[in-house]
Amino acid sequence: MSIRHAESTWTGSLKEGSGNMKAGSGAFDLPFTWGTRFGDDPGTNPEELIGAAQAGCFTMFLSARLTGAGFVPDVLHTLAAVHFGRDDIGPLIEKIELTLTARVPGISREKFDEEVAFSKKNCPISRALTNIGEFEVHATLE
Repeated sequence: MSIRHAESTWTGSLKEGSGNMKAGSGAFDLPFTWGTRFGDDPGTNPEELIGAAQAGCFTMFLSARLTGAGFVPDVLHTLAAVHFGRDDIGPLIEKIELTLTARVPGISREKFDEEVAFSKKNCPISRALTNIGEFEVHATLE
């Protein structure tokens, strides 16, 4: 299997400093600050990238499952909501919600729900994030 790389650099103090997150492939090099992570400043943060990774992994995995079962999707669109909170130790991801809208010709609701549940549990990012307190998928089949 392949190995993927990413890196991050932070300079300065927590609130006044800044950092960047960079994909090893060169696909992105994104700045972030305390304000983009804990406030409403424009920009990205690690939690947003986890949401994108979760949505992308789940959607691709579901496409493979549906196609393998003989139901090629016209479209699968997934939104991720990553709930960032705090516990006794510090900040943490409390919950991830995926909202999926799908057009899959010929599939029954029962088969669709079965494949969504399997994909939610078994895509590689889901498997890596097993310590998230809550992880929900709300799926609409059009």
